[in-house]
Formats: sequence, structure tokens, C-alpha cells
Amino acid sequence: MKKYFKYILFAAVILVFAGTFFFLWKKSRPQEIRYEELSAEIADIKKTTLITGTIEPRDEVNIKPQISGIISEIYKEAGDQVKEGEVIAKVKVIPEMGSLSSAQSRLRIAELNLTNFDREKALYDKQLVSAEEYDQVRQALDQAKEEKEAAEESLEVVRDGVSKRNATASSTLIRSTITGLILDVPVKVGNSVIQSNTFNDGTTIATVADMSDLIFKGNLDETEVGKVDVGTKMKITIGAVQGVEMDAVLEYISPKAVQNNGANQFEIKAMVSQLDSVKIRSGYSANAEITLEHVDSVLAVPEAAISFEKDSTFVYLVEGEGQYKRQPVTTGLSDGVKIEIKSGLSKDQKVRGNQIFTDKK
Repeated sequence: MKKYFKYILFAAVILVFAGTFFFLWKKSRPQEIRYEELSAEIADIKKTTLITGTIEPRDEVNIKPQISGIISEIYKEAGDQVKEGEVIAKVKVIPEMGSLSSAQSRLRIAELNLTNFDREKALYDKQLVSAEEYDQVRQALDQAKEEKEAAEESLEVVRDGVSKRNATASSTLIRSTITGLILDVPVKVGNSVIQSNTFNDGTTIATVADMSDLIFKGNLDETEVGKVDVGTKMKITIGAVQGVEMDAVLEYISPKAVQNNGANQFEIKAMVSQLDSVKIRSGYSANAEITLEHVDSVLAVPEAAISFEKDSTFVYLVEGEGQYKRQPVTTGLSDGVKIEIKSGLSKDQKVRGNQIFTDKK
């Protein structure tokens, strides 16, 4: 039994060595090098660049109060449509004490003047004053009445922010200045707000935008800005809206560069042709494809077929099975996949492409 076991073990060792030798021998065999064969053909070539930016409404307005106070009511919220002149919120006035005291004093004086006239009328009724004196007093009465009304109105404006006579045009009612979509209402009931003036921008009550007129904003590198001009057409794609491509037309190129990650770039704006079937939101990230250069119906080959040596450009013509001839060519525009051949090749000629490795049989 031990004798047979030795033979079996010996045979197994021989098989392991033989298998290892065969594997190493096979791996060490030289591989046959073959190449793709590519045809020269007529094609359209365009060089494009991709710009990252955002979609924004052309007109975006911050609605600010005409009077300082506290928000007492809010009638709209973000996402609501609003028309020009429509009320968004209401402000409760907190009067300035000096102005309030002055208005109250003015009203008291006006009321006192009316009391003096009542005395003069009583004296006239008793015939203690002449008719001429009474006529003068009556004229003063008319003025006193006007003064009292003005004093009351002034007090209402200081105290309430609006007078009863002009309630419909109240500065306490915050109205939209344009027709559009409310993008944001950054205040809440109870918040203090400040009117816009020379020294203060004022508190924003709401942001309203016309979402039917959209633009694309982005930055174009200085190496490419000279190849485009106002009126250049663009294709816009939005990451949040898959499968949708919109047309756009370049309408603004900044005359001044800005530094962005160490590179000089120019801000651009393009008018976007919005699709009725797609709902676009302000601030969407978007990509704009711009064609910088293009040639149509030219002879082209895949760029993988081109070889470079110093200032020379050439290809390898296929002359037979595994036989190639070096052929100088003049190239033109490339899109990174195909390259224009201006001279040195003719249509349907085959050239050598990338290597393909195969084992010898």
C-alpha cells in the first residue's frame, strides 16, 4: 500500500511541475500585434465648450416697505403668483414719540381756535360785537376747520401710518411692484421692518420675479471668449430636469474679466427659450454648450489614427495585411474624436488605428 502511495505522490508532483511549466511557457510567448483599420470619411466637425452656470429670471425685484414698523399680516407666500399692485403684507406703525407729540399738539391748537370762535359767535348773538368783526371771525373759522382736519390727518399718519381719507393708498400695505412669481418671503408676522432711504437699503418683504423671461448666467474662459459673439446660439441642459434641452442666444459678454480659481473668466448672459411643458425654478444649475468653431462636409479620420513627430503630422496607410505606409497629412479642426484632414488622404482610404493585442495560435 505504501508503495502505491509513493507512486501516486510522485505522479502528482510531476503534474504540478508540468502544469506550471506550460503556464509560464504560454505567458512568455510573444503576442501578435494588430491594429484597427479606420476609414477616412466625410463628416461635420464642431469644436464646443461646456459652461456651468445657473438659470435666473431676468427681472427679480425686492419689495421693501415705505414706512418702518412691525409686520402685522402676511397675505402671500413663496410660490404664489402676484399681480402688480397686489397686497403682499401689512405693516403696523410704531410712531416716533417726538413726531406723535408734535401732531397731537397741532390738533389741540386747532381745537382751541374753534373754541374761540364759539365764544365770538355767542357775543355776536348778544349783539356785543359788530357784524364786521363777526365776519372776520367767521373767515378765521373756515381756516381753523381746515387746520383741524389737516392736524387730524397728520396725527393719523404719524400714529397709524395712514389717514382715513387716503386709506386705499396706505403706505402700511406692502404691494408688489411687478407681476410675477413670489420667490421668497423672508419676514414673519411680528418682525420689525425698516423703510428704504438714503442711509438704509430697507427690509425686504418679498422677492418677486417674472419667470416667463429667463436667462442663463455663467463664466467663459479668456481663451474662448474671443471665439464667440453676441447672437451666438447655445444649448442649455438642466441637471434637475433630465432629458430636456433648451435653446438660448448669447446676449451679453462682460467687458471685464474676473478671477475664478486662478483663471481669467468673463461673465456671460444668454436669453433662454423656455418650454411650456417644463417648469423651471430660479437658481437651477445648468450647462450651456457653445460651438466655438465648426466645419461641414470635410474629410475626417478618428483622432486615434494621427501620429505626431515634432511639427509633422502623419498617418499610416493600410497597404495590405499587416503592411502600412507612413503618409504625411495636413490636419484642421478637431472635436476630440474626429479630426479634419485638409490634404494627404482621400475618401475611403484606410489608415492604422489603435493597437489590438492577440495571442499567437
